Amino acid sequence: MKTNEIIETAEEYLIHTYNRNQISLERGNGVYLYDADGKEYLDFGAGIAVFAIGYNNSEFNNALKTQIDRLIHTSNYFYNEPAALAAKLITKATGMDRVFFTNSGTEAVEGAIKLAKKYAFLKTGRTGHEIVAMKNSFHGRSMGALSVTGNKHYQEAFGPLIPGIRFAEYNNLQSLKDLVNEKTCAIILETIQGEGGIHPAKIEFIKEIRNICDDKGILLILDEIQCGMGRTGKMFAYQHYGIEPDIVTVAKALGCGVPIGGFLAKEEIAKALVPGDHGTTYGGNPFACAAVVKVFELFEKQNILSNVNKVSKYLELKLDELVKENEFMIERRGIGLMQGIEISVNSKEIISNSLKQGLILFSAGTNVIRFLPPLIITEKDVDKMVVKLRQAFLS
Repeated sequence: MKTNEIIETAEEYLIHTYNRNQISLERGNGVYLYDADGKEYLDFGAGIAVFAIGYNNSEFNNALKTQIDRLIHTSNYFYNEPAALAAKLITKATGMDRVFFTNSGTEAVEGAIKLAKKYAFLKTGRTGHEIVAMKNSFHGRSMGALSVTGNKHYQEAFGPLIPGIRFAEYNNLQSLKDLVNEKTCAIILETIQGEGGIHPAKIEFIKEIRNICDDKGILLILDEIQCGMGRTGKMFAYQHYGIEPDIVTVAKALGCGVPIGGFLAKEEIAKALVPGDHGTTYGGNPFACAAVVKVFELFEKQNILSNVNKVSKYLELKLDELVKENEFMIERRGIGLMQGIEISVNSKEIISNSLKQGLILFSAGTNVIRFLPPLIITEKDVDKMVVKLRQAFLS
């Protein structure tokens, strides 16, 4: 199909929940994507922090092809080797003890909420527990995840949501302390706010939250769906802070394009869920878990974390130069290859102009340009990005 045919067909039959660019992507290679007309795009979005290992990785592709020939799906009433191996790898990487595999990040957040509530119920013998979440946060669009997403724009048409959710200001410790009470069973936050504008947690903020949780018997849930899996130069962003969560949610780069997520917890907490409490048809199936196993193998084989730590310093340098050069740019912030530049104008036009220059970027909110490239990028790729972005400013 030609591009116009693809777009017309999609517009006729898909529910219109996305304002899509008038581009139909057809294939990828390394850090580049190509549309149906053959135009090349340097990808600094990675499918929203998903394709960490780059496109068309032959080892990854072959592992998936091999698993397709063996077994794609059975059900969770049986064991399968990829799920067992994937569980071992992700628990080791996070420092947790057990994992429940889901199909997405949103579902991972749903499971984390249920686990926290069930754990509190078993501990206290009552329901009605509350959760403290953060303003300006994003955890997903299903009803539970939406309930802890601190943005009224996403919530207003879908009430009533889960009751007992209180919202503190991110990086404002007193705001959080004012909301914690005897009903609080969990505090949930992104270690780095993504959709909210690339805001890393301050070290004193997250460490004091850990102390509060320890003192009051509250569970700390960290959402590492976007900032995890090596994006910050460590496997998980909270590892920069010297603390561990009680529950952590993962997804996106966990499967590098194959839909899979998960929520993980320490043993004492995880055992609160028993058969019948939670389930999924597709979560943890052999195909998705084979992707996870290969992703971890490639991270080690290709020294992904080393590359992130090396190239991110260069990216920060070049982005800081852009901020100094342009009056409409306010500041750069982020960790590793999760970076954002806050600007004083709407980012929509810059994102659109970048596409015309063959550069894929995403925004965060209306005034932040977000940089989430594949974790295999080089300094040369950064230079190419900067050239294209400067051209976009002039368009």
